[in-house]
Amino acid sequence: MKLIVQIPCWNEEGTLPIALRELPREVPGFDEVEVLVVDDGSTDRTVEVARAHGVDHVVRLVTHQGLARAFQRGLLECLARGADVVVNTDADNQYCAADLPKLVEPILAGEADYVIGDRRVEELPHFSWIKKKLQRFGSYVVRVASGTDVPDTTSGFRALSRRAMLQLSVHSNYTYTHETLIQAGQKDLPVASVRIGVNPPTRPSRLFRSIPRYVLRSANTIVRIYLLYNAFRVLTRLGFGAFALSALCLAAHALWPWVGPALGAGPEPGVGWLAAAGVAFFLGTQLFVAAVLADLAAVNRRLQEEGLAYLRALTFGPPSASAPSPGGGASAEPAGGGTEEEPAGADGAEPAGADAAQATAREPSACPDPGPSS
Repeated sequence: MKLIVQIPCWNEEGTLPIALRELPREVPGFDEVEVLVVDDGSTDRTVEVARAHGVDHVVRLVTHQGLARAFQRGLLECLARGADVVVNTDADNQYCAADLPKLVEPILAGEADYVIGDRRVEELPHFSWIKKKLQRFGSYVVRVASGTDVPDTTSGFRALSRRAMLQLSVHSNYTYTHETLIQAGQKDLPVASVRIGVNPPTRPSRLFRSIPRYVLRSANTIVRIYLLYNAFRVLTRLGFGAFALSALCLAAHALWPWVGPALGAGPEPGVGWLAAAGVAFFLGTQLFVAAVLADLAAVNRRLQEEGLAYLRALTFGPPSASAPSPGGGASAEPAGGGTEEEPAGADGAEPAGADAAQATAREPSACPDPGPSS
């Protein structure tokens, strides 16, 4: 069993050494533990610092493409390197690395394919009141949209099984946290949450620079990914609403000779109610047509997603024979074997030396006690 810890980085030469120093290089249940850094077009010495501190693999993106793209590229690179489980963490050492074994436990036990670290946002002293409330409301919306029960949906400390990596794809270029969680819920991937410790902040958040900007971009991502998987449901409900409005307008037109005088108006209903009923009926019809087209597109998309997952399995090879499968269900792996190759590309994925990797192996420091579960 191989575990790879991936760290998306963008100009993190100051904080990356701290995060690397805290990472455990031995985790119960795994024969190999490696670290992969995804350099998202950094203009500082992030790459040099990563190599100097013994990172096993460095993947360089030529230009800055955003956290979501770096996360997706990291997953593909981890698949190519034979990872059975991937843990994603931040380069600013926000999350307690000593809780990494706890994070992967549900996957090793075969209970989940996707595990999210719960920071207990309401208890974080460096979060403002408005940020806590927005995080709480946003997590509630994502829970409803995904059908999962994850209390901290924006946490970047998360573990994925190989089955999850094969099936999840990131379309946004802003953040992957909401999108992948909604996808996991819609694809019936088992999702779990584990309480983790949080370290004091080492730098301001780059995603939460402006509250209105964060809210708008997050809302855009949530709505788009929800509609991607639930367009038929949303459009048919809107269509039924339009038909109900049309029926109410017709009823008002028919009852107007009795209702109008009681309201102080004339007994003649005129054509206003009929016109409104016609417009509402036409709108409802168009919504139902759009719903049918959306359902056909959804069927095509599901087939393409299944094909993509199978193609990834053929390309990157099957997981270890000892890799657990939640519920014993079949994954998207091909029946035949596969070979693992180092991917070649313009982004320059280069592993650091094994000797350097041993230089930073040390015991993780103690983290704040997450406290009892509520």
